[in-house]
Amino acid sequence: MKQNIKIKYLNPNCEITQFAKGDWIDCRSNGLQVYSGPVEYSAGDVVFESKLLGLGFAMQLPAGYEAIIAPRSSTFKNFGLIPSDAIGVIDNTYCGDEDEWKFAGLAFRSGQIDDGDRICQMKIQLSQYATVWQKIKWLFTSGFTFEIVDHLSGKNRGGFGTTGK
Repeated sequence: MKQNIKIKYLNPNCEITQFAKGDWIDCRSNGLQVYSGPVEYSAGDVVFESKLLGLGFAMQLPAGYEAIIAPRSSTFKNFGLIPSDAIGVIDNTYCGDEDEWKFAGLAFRSGQIDDGDRICQMKIQLSQYATVWQKIKWLFTSGFTFEIVDHLSGKNRGGFGTTGK
């Protein structure tokens, strides 16, 4: 039995593949979205440019699941990027049509990231709010299948940081 996950592609170059339970899935860049606003720093500080890289899809995780976004082992070597927040955690309420998944990175050098470059990876796992039944079901799951849809039924959250400070 496989768990079904709805995915809406915003960019066909960013398609992710099927995977077995426990594996990480490579995610691709959907172009660069630069944070705007002032960056404050003092003399002697090292300042890096902060970026949000769209991953080209929105996804509706089942209740009781979350996703972890982390760099690939080659992300720093190829692009000079490290994640600005160590890892990204995406819960199952970030599931609207316009809730594009993103990777937040810090640039250590100049470079270029092209549309479709493999920039990070994700892992889907049970969340701390998973019910006993969801945990039992997970034990007997043989992975996930992705159902490509034109519309997700969740409410748009409006992007990263929308739950407040």
